[in-house]
Amino acid sequence: MILAADIGGTKVNLALFRQENNHLELVDTAKFESQNYSGLEEILDEYCQSEHPELERAGFGIAGPVKDGKCDVTNLPWVVDVESLKKRLGIDAVWLINDLAAMACAVPFLPEAELKVLQEGRPEEGGRIGVLAAGTGLGEAFLLPDQSGRYLILDSEGGHCDFSPRTELEMELLRFLTGKFGRTSIERVLSGPGLYNIYQFLREHHSFEEPPWLTGELQEGDPGVVITKHGLENTSAACEKALEMFVSLYGAIAGNLALQLLTRGGLYIGGGIAPNILPLIKSGLFMDSFYSKGRFKSLMREIPVKVILNDQASLFGVAHYALGDKFAR
Repeated sequence: MILAADIGGTKVNLALFRQENNHLELVDTAKFESQNYSGLEEILDEYCQSEHPELERAGFGIAGPVKDGKCDVTNLPWVVDVESLKKRLGIDAVWLINDLAAMACAVPFLPEAELKVLQEGRPEEGGRIGVLAAGTGLGEAFLLPDQSGRYLILDSEGGHCDFSPRTELEMELLRFLTGKFGRTSIERVLSGPGLYNIYQFLREHHSFEEPPWLTGELQEGDPGVVITKHGLENTSAACEKALEMFVSLYGAIAGNLALQLLTRGGLYIGGGIAPNILPLIKSGLFMDSFYSKGRFKSLMREIPVKVILNDQASLFGVAHYALGDKFAR
């Protein structure tokens, strides 16, 4: 049995897999609210006590940079150590990798039914693959195929690079966020909290009215979810504009990533936000920004672009990584 975990700032998803004829069969899943626990070990104790799995391997995808088998979890006061996990689980075959690296590991195994194609492009066999995912934060990772058919995984903290505006409106947004945070990373605009930052900017600096019913919903619920709902339903001009600005930025940053690594094997959009705003992503806003790279527009039309629809991709990915048959480690 293989234990897989996707560890984020708001939740921890666990899954058990069984290997059947070179195929991973999902046996069980569970979700835990991260803020309710003092650390990952407490969650593992609770889960393993109830399930009693006979573990052979375990893989953990975690939101933060992993170095020497350790990670200070981004947006959580946890330190996760692979050696401690080995002792806790009683097995030696345990791996800890970045959560976006885990998602990238799922890409070679995703069926077409779990992908939404935005652009077929001209995929290059053996081409590099990029993954960009906006959710609670913003993550990036890459797969570099080698001649043996295996992949070298490159994790990244590119979401914390500087936000670069393209238009006068985005320059105003940058000034607003710099005044608020001191420094503005890409994640400040391209994430769930980033969507709310964009909305606040538009409300305060472009005189969008916020009706009392919307104020109440923003205070009581997740602002990103509320803005998405009313943006898609066209029930709030500010939410609609914020969501359009968000999607345009998403496409531009995806295009930057594709150029930086020349992802001729495909650029994949993951995370929890993209599948929920597919109607707007498919409207052309995303791909128009993706193409807008000056002299390299023709190159951008050759890169396959797909949205990952499987919300358990990171769990499948880190389980495949734990098997080790497809990835260099």
